[in-house]
Amino acid sequence: MNRYFLLIIISVGIANMVNSQSLGNYTTDETTLYAMNKQVGQFVKRFNMEEDSFGKPLLTDDKSYRSNDMRRKLLPGMFDGYNPRTSGNLKKYFIADVTNDENPTHLNFLDPDWYAEVAATFEVNGKKENIILFLTLEEENLGSKWIMSNVYFKNFNRIFPETDSIEQTTYFLHPQSHELDFMNLKKALTNQEYIELYASSNYKPDYLTLFFYMMKTNQMKFVSIESVKFHFFQINNWYFELSFFNRDDMNSGWLISNLVYLKEEEKQELIRTYRLCAN
Repeated sequence: MNRYFLLIIISVGIANMVNSQSLGNYTTDETTLYAMNKQVGQFVKRFNMEEDSFGKPLLTDDKSYRSNDMRRKLLPGMFDGYNPRTSGNLKKYFIADVTNDENPTHLNFLDPDWYAEVAATFEVNGKKENIILFLTLEEENLGSKWIMSNVYFKNFNRIFPETDSIEQTTYFLHPQSHELDFMNLKKALTNQEYIELYASSNYKPDYLTLFFYMMKTNQMKFVSIESVKFHFFQINNWYFELSFFNRDDMNSGWLISNLVYLKEEEKQELIRTYRLCAN
């Protein structure tokens, strides 16, 4: 595995470990520690009811294993209880949907349709900047690994702003340019501000390549990871966000921090934000 990818993977893991271990300020009894989802993997297992509320793994022959009745009792406590976006009827509809006895839905750790969002600080040309890295799982041999799938940096968006239809019809190479030995390329190549308009109308800038280039040329240097959260698209017509909350009560740990009912076509459009190779 490439050392650079490995460093990112380790960094994300460390960030999660720090989050899950920063529990020294609790004044409640051990029930709080048992109830909280201390790791993302634990959240997935409890969402599926493959682990009970005391952290005990459930065997497949256990009557509680993936029990929808048990899930209906456990899932309400796996939402951020202080957020109006994760409460009320929408939450009830979601739980009813995923625990439908005829067609229940479970999360799959190896499913690629969930993404990590890592907010990090980098030094860019001597100035500290906030950059967001998106990571996704990719199969490798008999296992899997986290890879960087996209990046958001405000400076990249300034270099490649959204263009309107007027600009796209103003800056182009005439179809007879070949008869002039493409002499009009001089105008295109000396006008850097609009140079991307001479590419295909389907062209999309590859921010990840720009990011790698700046790292390789020492224009950008990693400083620290600030926060980590996750985006889940595995459930039909639903999207939810997973964040860590360090509270002195039962509503702590990795919890659903945002919930949206989303049509599949809208979901695929949103996924493109996180994954460059999405179709």
